Amino acid sequence: MNYRFVVSPQAGKIDGDYYVFVHFLEGGSREMMWTDDHLPPVPTSQWRPKQTIEYTRTMFTPVYPYVGEATVELGLYKPKGRRLTLAGNDKGHQSYEMLKFELLPQTENIFLIYKDGWHPTEVASDNPVIEWQWTKKEATLAFRNPKRDVLFYLHADGLVATTGEEQTVTVRVGDRLADSFSPKGETLRKVKLTSAQLGAAEMAEVKITVDKTFVPALLPALKNPDPRELGIRVFHVFVEPL
Repeated sequence: MNYRFVVSPQAGKIDGDYYVFVHFLEGGSREMMWTDDHLPPVPTSQWRPKQTIEYTRTMFTPVYPYVGEATVELGLYKPKGRRLTLAGNDKGHQSYEMLKFELLPQTENIFLIYKDGWHPTEVASDNPVIEWQWTKKEATLAFRNPKRDVLFYLHADGLVATTGEEQTVTVRVGDRLADSFSPKGETLRKVKLTSAQLGAAEMAEVKITVDKTFVPALLPALKNPDPRELGIRVFHVFVEPL
């Protein structure tokens, strides 16, 4: 999603740092489906008249039981505070309609099979929309080969976010190295996998490997009794045909 704010030439100094709220609503009822609330990369307290603030965010659509027209509404707010007035189609309470789009069935996606090396799905206690799976030292994904280039998305964090120690993550298709990186916190990798890398078989496999694993129960500082061997924490994996 591309965000673009143009500050009015007549605007005064903004009184602090506001969040951007982004609400995805069902087309008819305007019932909330999910959000992408966030702080913009340039704090609003630094915005100046005539300035353009533009940035891109990648979001993975949660599984939601709705198909059809959806609406995106946006605004700027302070937690437990006021909202700013923007130029646009105000749907009430300074929530502005940005666009409409068609939400398609999830079956349109390439279905991923989580094979060996995955721990069960976990859910954040304070937000049931946030889910993840920990890998073991090596984890395998499989999917029906589309016989064309794809973009492989991997949204994860790992050891450095937990203990401060770095680890190296590699992504392989068969025996071919497709990507290697060291997550510094939540990381989103976008890796192009060519049809040649995927091969001619009906199913393709991607292996995610870490050079270091850890057991929370063996690290006193974590105060976590979890006895599992953990690699990286994967929030989203997605394969997009190109």
